Amino acid sequence: MIRPSPELDRFEREYARSRRDMTYFEALDVFEALWAEARALSSDFPTSDWEADVAPDIELARVLNRLPRRA
Repeated sequence: MIRPSPELDRFEREYARSRRDMTYFEALDVFEALWAEARALSSDFPTSDWEADVAPDIELARVLNRLPRRA
């Protein structure tokens, strides 16, 4: 939610290039690892109210980026 920097753009391009030849099973392994991490961070992850969890982060990003409140 924070505006991208040149360093972030460069990192994302390099990461995308390194993952271009990923097989379906490698992508599935990455997904499973991310899912396990989400479960470890929040025991009620699949059923939690994600919008309420993300609201403070969105508000912080709005303030840091000096954006107006949404109506």
